[in-house]
Amino acid sequence: MSITINKNLKKDIRLLLKKRNAIMLAHNYQRDEVQEIADVCGDSLALSQSAQKSDAKVIVFCGVHFMAESASILCPDKTVILPRLDAGCPMADMITADDLKKEKENRPDVPVVAYVNTTAEVKALSNICCTSANAVRVVNSLESERVYMVPDRNLSMYVARTAKKKMEWWNGFCPTHEKLKPEDVLKCKKKNPDAIFVCHPECRPEVIDLADHVCSTSGMYEFAKETPAKTIIVGTEMGILYRLKKENPDKKFLIASKSLVCPNMKLITLEDIFEALETMDRIVKVPEEIRIPAKKALDRMLAVPRD
Repeated sequence: MSITINKNLKKDIRLLLKKRNAIMLAHNYQRDEVQEIADVCGDSLALSQSAQKSDAKVIVFCGVHFMAESASILCPDKTVILPRLDAGCPMADMITADDLKKEKENRPDVPVVAYVNTTAEVKALSNICCTSANAVRVVNSLESERVYMVPDRNLSMYVARTAKKKMEWWNGFCPTHEKLKPEDVLKCKKKNPDAIFVCHPECRPEVIDLADHVCSTSGMYEFAKETPAKTIIVGTEMGILYRLKKENPDKKFLIASKSLVCPNMKLITLEDIFEALETMDRIVKVPEEIRIPAKKALDRMLAVPRD
């Protein structure tokens, strides 16, 4: 379908959202113009929880496929639309359900902690899920002395620094965060000696070693507000800069490397959103036989007490 691009496209999308009784969710890494008109911006799980609380019948999820799946898992009675069905996550695709079945056979009594950046099928085979923000707390909540984490080796190694467990993990990674090298950070620090460096735990261990603070994307927004530093070097996908700058106009934010761009997170355009709302045919629906066990893994995570 060909859409004529015009200055009223954002307004037209908002009108269509109202017509469809829909809520538009945008991940922190989405294009600026997508975040600008979303009802809620945030990280993947927080967005799905927002959808769960909403009275809307339709969820337009501007993110990647596993995120739309999470919304479907938590909101089975709602219609979940992913404006670009080809928006996938390379890290989530690095482990399949068959891969995990084999790993579990080798570790019959070891609980599996699945990062939310996994497919619904992998979540369904896991004992509990985690986010980058609560991973250490989730791992420590388990009774077993051994824990197996999937799919991100970098997050797993970060958790292993402080978790009171014997950690093992799948050898997956986020291609975008993996691109950030220590020399990129050091070069940026040299140019901005008064700046502090904050990074995501999906970064390489040697990059994390250089960080003044390590946290999830949602944590970065809080950190940016609270730190007295006026210049902050950011080690995560560049989409986060939109809201950081908006919420902290008196501070300067520098992306640690120009390579910190996730192509899949940038796939969704305003035109895609408009078309998806018109046609209502880009639907993500998790089958019940997968949804129910996957939801148990998510529910167990949500039940872990906060510190």
